[in-house]
Amino acid sequence: MFGKNKNTVGLPKTSGDQRKESLGRLLALKIGLVLFFAIIAMRLVQIQVVEAPKYKEIARKQYETPVPLPATRGNIYDRNGKILVSNTMFVSFGADPTMIGDNTVAVAERFARVFGKSRSFYLDKLSSPNKHFVWLERRVDPQYVKRINAEELEGVVQFNEPKRLYHYGRLAGQMIGFTDVDNKGLSGVELQFDQYLNGVNGRVIMQRDGLGRRRPSVDYPRVEPVNGNNIVLTLDLEYQSIVEEELRRGIERNKATSGLVILMEPSTGEVLAMANYPGIDPGNVSTTDQSLIKNRVVTDMFEPGSVFKVVTVSAALEHDLVRPEQKFFAENGSYTVVFTGGSRIISDTHPHGMLTFQEAMEVSSNIVMAKVSDRIGAELLYTTARNFGFGIATGLELPGEVSGDLKRPNQWSGTTLNTMAYGYEVGVTPLQIIDAYASVANNGTLMKPSVLKQVTDEHGELVSEFHPQVIRKVITKSTAKTLTDFLKGVVERGTGVTARLEGVSIAGKTGTSRKFVDGKYELGSYTASFVGFFPAEDPKAVCLVMLDNPRIGGYTGGLASAPIFRNIAEKLVASSARFTKQTDQLIVGTQPLVVPDVTNLSAKIATSTLDVQGFKVEMHGQGNIVLRQFPPPGAKLRRAEAVKLTTEWNDEAVPKGFIRVPDVRGLTIRRAVNLLTMSHLDVNIAGSGIVRGQRPLPGQQVQIGMSVAVQCTPRSAFLVARQ
Repeated sequence: MFGKNKNTVGLPKTSGDQRKESLGRLLALKIGLVLFFAIIAMRLVQIQVVEAPKYKEIARKQYETPVPLPATRGNIYDRNGKILVSNTMFVSFGADPTMIGDNTVAVAERFARVFGKSRSFYLDKLSSPNKHFVWLERRVDPQYVKRINAEELEGVVQFNEPKRLYHYGRLAGQMIGFTDVDNKGLSGVELQFDQYLNGVNGRVIMQRDGLGRRRPSVDYPRVEPVNGNNIVLTLDLEYQSIVEEELRRGIERNKATSGLVILMEPSTGEVLAMANYPGIDPGNVSTTDQSLIKNRVVTDMFEPGSVFKVVTVSAALEHDLVRPEQKFFAENGSYTVVFTGGSRIISDTHPHGMLTFQEAMEVSSNIVMAKVSDRIGAELLYTTARNFGFGIATGLELPGEVSGDLKRPNQWSGTTLNTMAYGYEVGVTPLQIIDAYASVANNGTLMKPSVLKQVTDEHGELVSEFHPQVIRKVITKSTAKTLTDFLKGVVERGTGVTARLEGVSIAGKTGTSRKFVDGKYELGSYTASFVGFFPAEDPKAVCLVMLDNPRIGGYTGGLASAPIFRNIAEKLVASSARFTKQTDQLIVGTQPLVVPDVTNLSAKIATSTLDVQGFKVEMHGQGNIVLRQFPPPGAKLRRAEAVKLTTEWNDEAVPKGFIRVPDVRGLTIRRAVNLLTMSHLDVNIAGSGIVRGQRPLPGQQVQIGMSVAVQCTPRSAFLVARQ
């Protein structure tokens, strides 16, 4: 047996064994191939089916670039249709880093050479391969178009972008506010009404074909931008100019730190002017002290001092607690009040003996007001203050308004009742003060203050209109009449005599308060105020003037702020029929009407403005912008007489890249520059005053960006030359 096994060990394999081994190897190969193809098939299914959207998106991004089409932000007008804020067109450059490829350095070098920046500045922007659009320069002068020549640079795009144009610089800067580089409102009216002004950006998708050429995608239709609406403010440009100029002069004269003025129509609550000093230039906020940006009219709270006595007097008169002729002993200027836990001294600026209630208001006696507050009581004084709007935000359409600080009686200390009677231990905003006095001027009816009159679309068609809103009846008409007599006495023979104006009856009140700093009243630091309305018998405007820390000429409201009020009132009365008794007569019958200034407005808005005031309109020209009018602004016509308007030329026949030169003759330099800038033309000015000549002549076709030379002469010489 052992021998047999030994003899069979080394025998060669049979053909059957070899066949089995070959079949096994072939089977293993087949199984391997099947598994390989199965894996490939699964991977293809994963890529082409499961992950198809992901890879399609990656592929799409390699040959598509979204290019934004900015919407034009709406214009801002004053109540008379004069344009305050518009847009001018600038040029922006963007790029797709994935399409620039090897030309990144060349693109960076050209932009660095043209704009005077470092090459690395642009290389950093272009070194983002995952980004398909970056901004290289935003809103630059059109003169850079030829120097960059974007068509030569693969992946670089150029398009027009609107930029905000503030026609009057610092005028009403804090109130109007400003926008960011993307034309989004950041402060003031620009922020508050951003939803009306902003519009909706459009876009176009650019595709790169097989030859590397960029063209609009046919798969994604061009989305046109929707331009923003225009807004019409209650602001009066002429009044605003007067207010700001007189505020500036008053601050410089008194060496005050800062100041503000508000002018309001009492019967409607509409804000006619609102000024802060120092002001800001909305078109150049990058160099502005950030602390100046806020609108102190609505954001700052202060202890009002004697201007708050309107609450005390109103409460006493309305509830028959004190008669105007009733007498009080003013303690010869010093009055010691004893309360639980201590005592305090109440002082008057000047010592007085016996005073009637009206005389106490006229000479601003703190002592008499404190005594009267004991009769009024905490609950009634608090309720009256609340009814006047103190401790509550007014709802004015401006961002950042605070509600002030009016404590409830259960939070009062032993001194609060007497102290609040003459304007301490209470925090108010300037807006609340003027709104309270406006209610007195409005026969006791409190109105909601407002800065917005209308919203129109880009064609001037009315979208919405805002009407005056009554808040509540604060005091009766008879109480308001008696209180007005008190306030007239303040100006005629009391602390406000420096506000007195010959020929105009003024009712007003002075206020002087120490500033509360770091938990204590700071010695020598005051807020000086004067608030009043005129004409007193038929109030058309109420005005508040506040100065912060006046240092020369007196620190009181009567010495520092009342003269500014008088100067404002004097110029307003001299420049406008609103403040004279003829106001109502001018809008009826055959009495003459003053022609408003509608030049540089759209034809529709100009026509609407004139139509509302009772004029007929004769339109000459096919354009959209009013270049000239006859009679000129300020002239007087009878109702239904025609004002002739000449509009810009019809530019349909003007070749691309060209524009007709507008006629700026007879305009001020500011308005001429604005009109030429909006027409994408440069300006070269010679002289000052009124434009008397220009080259090229009006109507000539010139290339966009060309310089227009304007010759100016002083206004007086211009008027003589026209006679």
